[in-house]
Amino acid sequence: MDRKMANRKLIRLSQLKNKLATENLEEIDWVTFGVIVRKVTPQSTNNGRTFSIWRLNDLRDLNECISLFLFGEVHKEHWKTDQGTV
Repeated sequence: MDRKMANRKLIRLSQLKNKLATENLEEIDWVTFGVIVRKVTPQSTNNGRTFSIWRLNDLRDLNECISLFLFGEVHKEHWKTDQGTV
């Protein structure tokens, strides 16, 4: 993990909104981790494309969640991922 994180900045999900407002994250190499705390049953767009919505949290502040929308190949590959997965 130390090798993978070398020269990268860890930003907690609960800090992401504030960091996006105060820093230019496009200029740094950063990572975040989250736990799937809620999954919505796969939905379909008006044109028939299926997608999933996950609510992610870092378990530090349960009121601060990020919604992640999964489309295309990402949806096909990961839609069965269990709630509680990191």
